[in-house]
Amino acid sequence: MVDEPVTVRVTDNTERHRYEAWVDDRLAGYATYELVPGGIVFEHTMTQPAFEGHGIGSHLARTALDDARARGRHVTPRCPFFASYIERHPEYADLVQSPA
Repeated sequence: MVDEPVTVRVTDNTERHRYEAWVDDRLAGYATYELVPGGIVFEHTMTQPAFEGHGIGSHLARTALDDARARGRHVTPRCPFFASYIERHPEYADLVQSPA
């Protein structure tokens, strides 16, 4: 089987407090969050096993962080995946709220 490029659509499911990554009509992964005054706390990221290794998590993180920036929110990456993603992509470091 040849892996073809995957088109990912990310939505903010505000009722479930998570960003969802969709491939066609299948939920490929999600990142849960909690909104706090002026910010967003990313708590957990999960990719469905069938979609692992296709960049779903990275696409999800990038879209969620871009959305946080567009909304003027600071970010707290409690989720190890988000923390690692931000470390590897320093263009998002300015979103991380410094400890008080």
